[in-house]
Amino acid sequence: AVLAGGLGIRMGNTEVPKQFLPLGSKPVIVHTIEKFLLFEEINEILVLVPEAWVNYSMDIINKNISIEKSSKITVLTGGSTRNETIMKAVEYILENYGIEDDDFIITHDAVRPFVSYRIIKENIEYVEEFGATDTVIPAVDTIVISKDANVISEIPIRDHMFIGQTPQSFKIELLIKAYSRLTEEQKSILSDAAKIFVLNDLPVKIVSGEEYNIKITTQYDLLLANAILERAIKND
Repeated sequence: AVLAGGLGIRMGNTEVPKQFLPLGSKPVIVHTIEKFLLFEEINEILVLVPEAWVNYSMDIINKNISIEKSSKITVLTGGSTRNETIMKAVEYILENYGIEDDDFIITHDAVRPFVSYRIIKENIEYVEEFGATDTVIPAVDTIVISKDANVISEIPIRDHMFIGQTPQSFKIELLIKAYSRLTEEQKSILSDAAKIFVLNDLPVKIVSGEEYNIKITTQYDLLLANAILERAIKND
């Protein structure tokens, strides 16, 4: 599931949400979708976007991806939060396919277009074995915790700290059970799907991310992404 439910407020004054901005010759989201089209293990790619952008998303997919490949892509309306969006993808799978024990869902930010083949492959391998994965990189800087955004509450050991990326992958049956066990209060403050498993004391296997697997959130990120793309094209 490619999660593109945000409107990209931090990107500033743009005509379209950040996932639709041009990166090189194609929109950001198209670069991202293309990475997942490489895997036969993935039966269908669900793209979840704000309701007002469903038709627009379908148009840019049809314009940039061949009919043969785009037949594997379905555009859906996302939810009001990240986890609501993921559960909408799960509902779609339930209604259209049913769920078997080993079925899994890979969730990925639409605005992380540089996710590598290795990262996706390891998500698939590890989710089949462990039931849940999270892609992370080690924290280079010291992490400071402040409960009131005024004074420092805690400075954790840096070697124990990691920065979350995506994909995050889950066996669907386990995800449904774990999510159903959460209280409404827990659901309301969830900012990360892997935490659904952590709150249920279920293991989440770490997949090593990459520094260039960046999330395009600001204008600076977009400039950096274009520089990464230009360098990749030159190296090819």
